[in-house]
Amino acid sequence: QVQLVESGGGLAQAGDSLRLSCVVFGGTSHINSMAWFRQAPGKEREFVASIHSTGQTTLYADSVKGRFVISRDIAKKTAYLQMNSLKQEDTALYYCARGRGPSITQAAAYYDYWGQGTQVTVSS
Repeated sequence: QVQLVESGGGLAQAGDSLRLSCVVFGGTSHINSMAWFRQAPGKEREFVASIHSTGQTTLYADSVKGRFVISRDIAKKTAYLQMNSLKQEDTALYYCARGRGPSITQAAAYYDYWGQGTQVTVSS
């Protein structure tokens, strides 16, 4: 049984920083990529960032490039999303997901396990 648990969301002001964490319980994670997606009210779920199983390559959505940083601690089975220079449009429910394999991709179908999400709300 694989379970992903996110934490670190909350209320922030525009320009602030937040760091999200995602712990993987059960199963493997060191041979799997990890990713963050988000879904704002009334919008489709969208890709945010992904990190290779080795932690050596990353992929970002254009909307967060230069502001967000994805990382992972393989020993702790944890992925992180450091979010800097937050904007109101970053307000969403943020989900982490585990890849079926090591690769990084924006395709949601590649990820087989998902967390329940952590809410991030950014005010002006």
